[in-house]
Amino acid sequence: MATSVESPPAARPTPTVGHNPPRKEGIEKVTGQAQYIDDLHFEGMLHGVTVRSPVAHGRIRGIHFDPAFDWSDVTIVTARDIPGDNVVTLIEGDQPFLADEIVKHPEEAVVLLACADRYKAIEARKHVTLDIEPLPAVFDLDASAAGEVLLYGADNVFKKIDIDKGDVDRVFANAARDGLVVVEGTYETGAQEQLYIEPQGMVGMASPDAVTVWGSLQCPYYVHKALKPLFKLPEKQVRVVQTVTGGGFGGKEEYPSMIAGHAALLSLKAAGRPVKIVYDRAEDMVATTKRHPSRTRHRTALTKDGELVAMDIAFDLDGGAYATLSAVVLSRGTIHAAGPYRCPNVRIRARALATNHPPHGAFRGFGAPQSCFAIERHLDHVAAAVGLTPVELRRKNLLRTGDTTATTQVIEEPIDLGAMLDLALERSGYHEKRARFAHDNALPGARVKRGIGLATFFHGSGFTGSGELNLASVAGVVALPSLAGGGVEVLAASTEIGQGTNTIFSQIAADALALPYERVRVSQPDTANVPNSGPTVASRTTMVVGKLVERACGGILERLRADAHLAAGAYTPDALQAAIDAWYEAHPGERLEASAQYTPPPGIVWDDKTYRGSAYACYGWAAYVAEVAVDTVTSEARVEHFTAVQDIGKVIHPLLAAGQVEGGVAQAIGWAIYEGCVWKEGRMMNGQMTNYIMPTAADVPPIDVHFVEVPFTYGPSGAKGVGELPMDGPAPAIANALSEALGVAVDRIPALPEDLSRLTTRTGEGS
Repeated sequence: MATSVESPPAARPTPTVGHNPPRKEGIEKVTGQAQYIDDLHFEGMLHGVTVRSPVAHGRIRGIHFDPAFDWSDVTIVTARDIPGDNVVTLIEGDQPFLADEIVKHPEEAVVLLACADRYKAIEARKHVTLDIEPLPAVFDLDASAAGEVLLYGADNVFKKIDIDKGDVDRVFANAARDGLVVVEGTYETGAQEQLYIEPQGMVGMASPDAVTVWGSLQCPYYVHKALKPLFKLPEKQVRVVQTVTGGGFGGKEEYPSMIAGHAALLSLKAAGRPVKIVYDRAEDMVATTKRHPSRTRHRTALTKDGELVAMDIAFDLDGGAYATLSAVVLSRGTIHAAGPYRCPNVRIRARALATNHPPHGAFRGFGAPQSCFAIERHLDHVAAAVGLTPVELRRKNLLRTGDTTATTQVIEEPIDLGAMLDLALERSGYHEKRARFAHDNALPGARVKRGIGLATFFHGSGFTGSGELNLASVAGVVALPSLAGGGVEVLAASTEIGQGTNTIFSQIAADALALPYERVRVSQPDTANVPNSGPTVASRTTMVVGKLVERACGGILERLRADAHLAAGAYTPDALQAAIDAWYEAHPGERLEASAQYTPPPGIVWDDKTYRGSAYACYGWAAYVAEVAVDTVTSEARVEHFTAVQDIGKVIHPLLAAGQVEGGVAQAIGWAIYEGCVWKEGRMMNGQMTNYIMPTAADVPPIDVHFVEVPFTYGPSGAKGVGELPMDGPAPAIANALSEALGVAVDRIPALPEDLSRLTTRTGEGS
């Protein structure tokens, strides 16, 4: 009979949650031991390259290989070589791995080549000629909506979403009679490149019976799902392994499925030899997904004292040539389009439309930054129309506990966004600076003009609506005997891509089991070894998967206590390890592990058809303030200081959380005033770091980060999501500040110097 291990009254380890233990992978990365995909070499490996369409839309009439080139050691793959379904399985089955008859965007993959000599493979690409008959193409939202050229379905609409609350038509019909003020505006945002440090890369090894891929990716099970039908293989015969990944920001959410398929197809054609494909920066920028460009039209009715009565919103996204993730990007953007404000009557009509740009896809914020930009810029216009300051208008209409959102979700969280706004205003010196800037800007000969702007916003944590329930994510923990190093190992498909997954999971597990942080390790995401904990997206890793890890740790303790190996009550780490060792002695050949599957918090009800109900289990809330300076001669804008106040529940690792906020603000500064994608006939024309201008460290201002901790009952230790929230608010705060500085409406981003020059010249300013 098993005996329990008595626990001496020694002190348990100091909790790590709320503290800053060193990053789990930090030493390997700073010492160069970390092996990224291009560091890996396999015996007999070939190097793959892609031959891409030079036109936006056309019919393939032929593929010609230069007879003067030596093709003897070059592996060639076209659509005709695909053994299974030539479609990237994701949400919609419309995007081929290789174009067969029709190309729908510039840089679409048509032919794959591989050679042992990397440079010969690159040279071989120059000796392939694609004979493509051009077809009419579509490059803007209006042309797509007109439907004269059909790229998708009967109307070019990838996804349409309607949200209705109250009676918007009645309000506007009676607006004059009721003395309401009506304000209209149109707001646009451009595409944005993710610019992860490490470009896309995969290694594939395939035979008729099995496929294994290694790569830089966010979502192993997305790639796994895509490869099964491509090779007509069952689940167990497809394996996906994440290597050390140098950043993602959404750009490595769905695209790795494409490049993984390409590498594996080449390997299959090359009799199983491993094939590595790693893009250079130029190919990565022109061929892969970007943030969806958007256009939002607002029509708002409010009382003369500033109370919102009705919002009528039309929200459109440019989805590019194939559906990819446009439907779910549209979903999140639509739900956030009305902002964190009370309004009894709301109508939102949202569409994701097809064009002949390369497909747009996931990017940090996932549609919410686009719609947040529109509502926050619009509210500054609305405030001016009724003679209120931007602060006064927002304060009057902010959601409070018990209010309902546009989807009629009742806010049950104990929030006080008004207090957060006050804190942001105080920390930034908003009122004093606004008055001083206005005075200084009016002085004769003032070359540099300054402005200060704000944004209040929210972001739902986790997948929208029933998304988490449909995913049914699973995470596990395995206890290790002393002979295997002891402690525990976390099993999850959630990936470390620089944001701190391994560290956060280790903190959660360490505190749940009262173990030292050093005794927790996190398994490499490998579909052969870890359960499907869902994708590393949607601000869900800490809140959703972290909670599963916490629950799985509880399962380990339950098993040890049920088998009488661990006494009830407090214990020391050594006593826990002794209990684990005793369990293994009593259960030879078995593994002590526990898993947990997602279950929604009580009261979460969502209707996917009507878009009504609880869109998210909880929200992050924030108030941001941006200070800008504009040189009126060169029209160059700079952000000089930034204040970020946010509630993300309990902060697990304060240093990592602050880094997430600082990184989000930096990316949003780039989106707002630096990063302009130049398009010509659907092709990105500035796909190099020399002419796609992103902010450097010198362009990022001091960022004052402050957390207001309001724990979420159903998150691990009370945590909510943080990764996407800080991308939502900076751009509109910056645009609001620019508008105040220059006295013009900055309603489109990026607001590059040439854009600001045109705006100020048109109004006679800045000369």
